[in-house]
Amino acid sequence: MTIRILPAVGDPDAARAIGGLLGQLPGVEPLPAVGDSARLLDTLAVLAAASVDELPEVVLVHERLGPLPALEVIREVALRFPATGVVLVTADQGPALYAAAMDVGARGLAGLPLSYEEVGARVQAAAHWATGVRRHLGSGGEAPGGGAGGTLLAVVGAKGGVGTTVTAVQLALAACAAGRSVALVDLDLQSGDIASYLDVQFRRSIADLAGISDISPRVLQDAVFPHPTGLGLLLAPAEGERGEEVGDLAARQIAAALRSRYELVIADCGTQMTAAGAAVVETADAALLVTTPDVVSVRAAKRMVRLWDRLQIRKAADTVTVLNRHTRHSEIQPALVERTTGTRTARTTVPAGYKELQPAVDSGRMQDLDARSGVRQALWALAGELGLITAPGAGAGPLRGAAAHASRSLTGGARRRRAIGSGGAGTGGGTGADQLAPVPMGRFRRRGGGDRGQVAVEFLGILPLILVVLVAVWQCVLVGYTYALAGNAADKGARAAAVGGDCAAAARADLPGAWRGGPECGGQGTGVVRAEVSLQVPALFPGLVNWPWTVTGSAGAAEEER
Repeated sequence: MTIRILPAVGDPDAARAIGGLLGQLPGVEPLPAVGDSARLLDTLAVLAAASVDELPEVVLVHERLGPLPALEVIREVALRFPATGVVLVTADQGPALYAAAMDVGARGLAGLPLSYEEVGARVQAAAHWATGVRRHLGSGGEAPGGGAGGTLLAVVGAKGGVGTTVTAVQLALAACAAGRSVALVDLDLQSGDIASYLDVQFRRSIADLAGISDISPRVLQDAVFPHPTGLGLLLAPAEGERGEEVGDLAARQIAAALRSRYELVIADCGTQMTAAGAAVVETADAALLVTTPDVVSVRAAKRMVRLWDRLQIRKAADTVTVLNRHTRHSEIQPALVERTTGTRTARTTVPAGYKELQPAVDSGRMQDLDARSGVRQALWALAGELGLITAPGAGAGPLRGAAAHASRSLTGGARRRRAIGSGGAGTGGGTGADQLAPVPMGRFRRRGGGDRGQVAVEFLGILPLILVVLVAVWQCVLVGYTYALAGNAADKGARAAAVGGDCAAAARADLPGAWRGGPECGGQGTGVVRAEVSLQVPALFPGLVNWPWTVTGSAGAAEEER
């Protein structure tokens, strides 16, 4: 059996030395080294999304890997990828470190400087253990870190008041309504408002889990509040100062415990990057950054993305930004936000809806927001774009589906090389924001095209009626104009006859050629001359066809003495 070993070494010189030593071991296939904890977790997640067999049998973790401490990295790998054996490479081989490494899930320690015999023994022991675990999982287990465990979505606000909590709550409600088991976590530890938005009275909070090293399902069940909508709520402590009890290690353990029980975990991380929030953003499958279309918020979003990059917890390319309170007339549009922050902007934008939201917010019943509300419709459409409302069991998970599909399209060795080579593109064990465009968004695009086609068909159907109305209006104009011409011609004929002129010639003088008619002039009583002009009404085009009826105009004038 070939043993695949993935070295995780931050120092390039040490990586070359370890790679050379591994290459001398018989039956060993050393994989390209990864240089930090984020790339390690991301690489393992992509490989595990395909199957357990794609994971390396052994991972060597150098004591100076960074940015996370080596023991925390080992704990994370052991929790998420139990079918991989982890060996710690360290210069300290004391009993205290050995016990700590075993407690977090390491399968052995290799001392620095490395020796051929020691490395070979540790690798063989870890590989043998990993093979046994995989044989057990092959009887019906799911791929660790890929198919097993739920998806974690971190929702972060660029600044206060941009609508982070409303977004997180509505996304969770949308996913829950689609039949998924959803946990909503309030990681805005000092000023979280999810309890107020959903009218919840609670006793336990996330702070009660911070001091527990082994979070069992029973302990988790006691801390999670079951909401009538079906959501599981893990709320921020009522006393803001207790938020300091939740550190980065506790946040990782709590997130892992929730993912083992729920299909989808949505964490409202607020707007301040605490240690707990940073840990969740790093380990999340996707991060959603909420901002509004104003200069201050967009600048805050840019600062947040740069902060994540400096802390090496998430790349800008692995972040999705959603524009809240957006209008078509806003000077700041999604394309500008995308260029400014370097993130991918969601196609769905959320309109401003203060009047719609105010009753639901004031009553603390965000779940009762009117289904016709533009805000709710936009946020539920955003859930579809992110893949949160994909039917359960339809694939490798809503935010991992694209990564799993890409992995399955490659053969074993090529798949591993591609995963390891692209490991730097994402962080925090997530599959990256490039996988946030699953099938549901395609359905929305096709639906938009169908709407445009329907409008065109309806317009073609109503076009004949429009033409008939225009013809009738034009014919009415011609009838009225004919009445005016007949009256004017009769008046001129009567005036000409009154002074002894040619009545018929005067009546015809100003008539257009298409309205030639027959004027009649004569006397009526003593000293009165009358003229009468009859004209035919043209049909649509004067001079081409006339209607079979005539319009008559008459006028009279007093006969003048000559």
